[in-house]
Amino acid sequence: MYDLQLTPEQLEMRETIRDFVTREVKPPALHPTRLEPFEKPLLADVLTQASQMGLRMLALPEEAGGAGADCLTSCIVMEELGAGDVDVAMALAHTSGLARSIFDGLAPEPRKRLLQQFIGDDGYHLAIAAYDPAAQAGWSYHRPLIDDHEPVPTAVKQSNGDWIINGTVSLVPNAPIAKLIAVEVRTDPKKTGSNGMTTLLVPRETRGLTVRPQVKATGATRGNDEAIIRWHHGPAAAVAFEDCRVSGDHLVGKEGQSTLARGPAAARGLVEVAAVNLGLGRVAYETAVDYAGIRRQGGRNIIEHQSIGGKLADCAIRLELARNMIWKAAWVLDHPDVQVGSGAELPLHVVARVYTAQAVHEVTLLAAECFGAMGVMRDMPLQKYVHDGMVFFHQDDSDDAAKLRIAEALAGYERPLAQTA
Repeated sequence: MYDLQLTPEQLEMRETIRDFVTREVKPPALHPTRLEPFEKPLLADVLTQASQMGLRMLALPEEAGGAGADCLTSCIVMEELGAGDVDVAMALAHTSGLARSIFDGLAPEPRKRLLQQFIGDDGYHLAIAAYDPAAQAGWSYHRPLIDDHEPVPTAVKQSNGDWIINGTVSLVPNAPIAKLIAVEVRTDPKKTGSNGMTTLLVPRETRGLTVRPQVKATGATRGNDEAIIRWHHGPAAAVAFEDCRVSGDHLVGKEGQSTLARGPAAARGLVEVAAVNLGLGRVAYETAVDYAGIRRQGGRNIIEHQSIGGKLADCAIRLELARNMIWKAAWVLDHPDVQVGSGAELPLHVVARVYTAQAVHEVTLLAAECFGAMGVMRDMPLQKYVHDGMVFFHQDDSDDAAKLRIAEALAGYERPLAQTA
């Protein structure tokens, strides 16, 4: 039965994370000295505290030392973290989600060895340098993918079973803090798209692996003085591999059948990103409600003014609908054999991500309007919330091009993700 009633454990976890965010995350995240500069460094101490609470291992199965949280529980946690700081939330979401997928796909011996390292180090984070042909599709509609838009790293198997990796991935979330990087490499040069792709694990200290400097918020350049502006949340950087040798037992899943960037794991990640996005919208809304309750104009608090009340009501409606969509998508991922809704085979994880991005973008703008001119001041939190909402709104997994994946589902079209060369 389709049921979104939270369990006592989920309610307790939500309250625990909410208290942690109030006490430990918001004070440094919203300090004026951090809000004013364009460059906002990752709150490393907060990230460590969250790791010590077990949030890195949130989705890892209990038998492996984690909490064994399902997708809905993870979304509840990520919403609360997103209300504190989106960069910390995104870093934890990446590591938590990857831990479940990576360690489940390893052979017993390397799984035991790498899992011990992961569990024993609060600063041990994960990253994936992956190629997602669906994300690369862009505005291509009802057409197969023929060519890769960006060259992907390649790997050649040696006689002793080791792999030699070469290539570069231009943007890898969590790369600056990751101690273990999963990389999707092409091991069959005769294939394109997702065929012939293999996932290998590369420890940070491996010779030939280079994590390039993190992209700054603004002002960085590349090539012929082309400006780069950071358009993502959480730490991220380019990763290069040059004759990088990896042990043969660092193979995730089967050779030539990499699925980390696709399938249920990728869908779950998309829903959790939407939950972080929702947390951002909620804190912008709550901040506006608090301010409207104390700001007086015309002899009354402005929350009693019709125009302000209408804006706040619009915010509440959008957030409630977004949460319902996220929870529904998460519940369906947790219960893949149960059909809900109209019966249409919609990618609910894409629906949740796209709708939430649009809704939260509108919420942050409405919340800023409640502050009047103060909403654009750099030492005030609303300008950061608006910026963060725009970043979520314009990412390639939530923009108008992403809606075409929903449209194709409505038409019953399944995009061929690979072509044989």
